[in-house]
Amino acid sequence: MYIIPAIDIIDGKCVRLTQGDYEQMKVYDQNPLDVAKRFEDAGIKRLHLVDLDGAKAKHIVNYKVLEKIASNTALHIDFGGGLKSDEDLHVAFESGAQQITGGTIAVKNAELFTQWINKYGAEKIILGSDFKDKFIAVDGWQEKSDLELFPFLENYISKGIVYSICTDVSKDGLLEGSSVAIYKDIISEFSDLKLIASGGVKNISEVEKLREIGCYGAIIGKAIYEGKITLKEIEKVMLES
Repeated sequence: MYIIPAIDIIDGKCVRLTQGDYEQMKVYDQNPLDVAKRFEDAGIKRLHLVDLDGAKAKHIVNYKVLEKIASNTALHIDFGGGLKSDEDLHVAFESGAQQITGGTIAVKNAELFTQWINKYGAEKIILGSDFKDKFIAVDGWQEKSDLELFPFLENYISKGIVYSICTDVSKDGLLEGSSVAIYKDIISEFSDLKLIASGGVKNISEVEKLREIGCYGAIIGKAIYEGKITLKEIEKVMLES
């Protein structure tokens, strides 16, 4: 299982929100590249980079941060936040993203998102399946759609999706534990899906639990920045896996 740290960007800085609330923002580092390099030095291979300004603006904003990290590290970067057009996607890939994550676009413009899957291939496009009470959340998690999580996944798997980042919005940033039971059900239902769990991971034993149930990856944000999970603990788990 891949352990994938998250770097969320506002105004070019590394921040974290709580449950997607922009009013509950904490700045952790002025320089996201320094953070990314620390992750790489710890043996981490992948990075989840989120353009929170882009999510709010509904178009890519912080592509220069992506470019800087991609140019100065060997991290495999998946990039999301505000990708709404072909031009946004072009800029993201040109700036160094190996994969992009689309969530709101997959709900509000399914035709375009499906075109992206067909054009770029399933290895490049990750489905963002962010949910609250088992319904898909959109627009930076500010809005709950009427689409249920499992049919949503099933629909896009039938269109070729292989990877999905699945975030329980109600857990995100609270450090109270992730939705292990739901992830277990998803893996049981969709055995070919490479599920990346996200939201609420609180300690290294929970990371190990996510590995045991068969998650392809686990995204960790606040637990790293608040010292609940250390880079040394992550190194140890990666060596064992």
